Amino acid sequence: MTSNLKTVQNEKLIRRIKNETDRPVIGYLCCFAPPEIISAAGAIPYRISGHPGEDTSAADACIEPYGCTYVRNILTRALEEKLDFLDGLVISHSCDMVQRLYGIWTYYHPEDFSYMFNVPHQLTPWAKDFFKRELGFFQKSLEKFTGHKINSDALKDTIKLYNRNRAMIRKLYNLRKEPVPQIEGSEMLDILMAGGSLPAEDFKPLLEETLKKAEQRKPQTQKAPRLMVWGSIIDDPKLYQIIEEAGGKVVCDDTCIGFRVWEKDVPLTENPYDGLTEHYFVNFQCPRTDRGPGIERFDYLLERASEYNIDGVIGYIISFCDPHKFDFPDLRDYLKKKGLPILLIDDNYSFEPAEALKTRIQAFIEMF
Repeated sequence: MTSNLKTVQNEKLIRRIKNETDRPVIGYLCCFAPPEIISAAGAIPYRISGHPGEDTSAADACIEPYGCTYVRNILTRALEEKLDFLDGLVISHSCDMVQRLYGIWTYYHPEDFSYMFNVPHQLTPWAKDFFKRELGFFQKSLEKFTGHKINSDALKDTIKLYNRNRAMIRKLYNLRKEPVPQIEGSEMLDILMAGGSLPAEDFKPLLEETLKKAEQRKPQTQKAPRLMVWGSIIDDPKLYQIIEEAGGKVVCDDTCIGFRVWEKDVPLTENPYDGLTEHYFVNFQCPRTDRGPGIERFDYLLERASEYNIDGVIGYIISFCDPHKFDFPDLRDYLKKKGLPILLIDDNYSFEPAEALKTRIQAFIEMF
């Protein structure tokens, strides 16, 4: 089954859940606008994903030529009514191109509800206050749209539900620390993509079943080079599948839909906004947030590399993804000093030509 077909299955499933529950579906890009708040407002948060390699001509008339191919892909799907199950749209200022997408999308394809979630780019005390205040504006906007008032206790309960899912995901990641991982990287990404497509209460039994099956798998004996994947958004397992076919094992990651979101629980604070600010703004390790010029900002990656006993890193950057491209030279030099080689894949969100990509990855893997 191709990855795109799995995305289609998730879309069919969310259509069914929407019809059965009569809850509005609100699509979002990036997780700075917490899905917990969307859920607590009585709506279904749906992480919008693309279909790598698909034609984007429908969006080409709306976006400048140097526009990110991921953004083009997403907009094309909206313009072609492939996301017609959405009742609302939330876009965070994760990068300039995604921010630009908000104005283009709402002009050419207005939704019943739309919200631009502003996110500061620096970690300062005033920036934390700004983010926390933005959470309040976001909540009020959702309440007005859904007619569902969010109280503090209900939001705390939703956070606890999401945290229980995070705990199970961490257990799945722990199974990848074994000498031979008990779950493949491509499988893990499929699970995380499902988590972005389903209400948290529906994702929970899926995680429980997956964890049970993974723990019962017979230990394997064939070892392979252990790799970390770092970089731009990866919402399709094809890259991981190519790495696996080339003889490598993706045992950990640092990507937008990967461990960045699930590594830690949202702190349970008296004011839930404090915990959400800590998790989604302070702790979320994204290059779009300025953490200062010091190279020690990459120390967390070295800790993860040690924890998962990795041999090397594969970097994946979508063309025109400035935040990750600006970070890469420093990251490359940092890893080199620590004895960790890195291979950079600069892609146009297509993973093509697959054979050429596989050849490069095979050559990298043969180093170990």
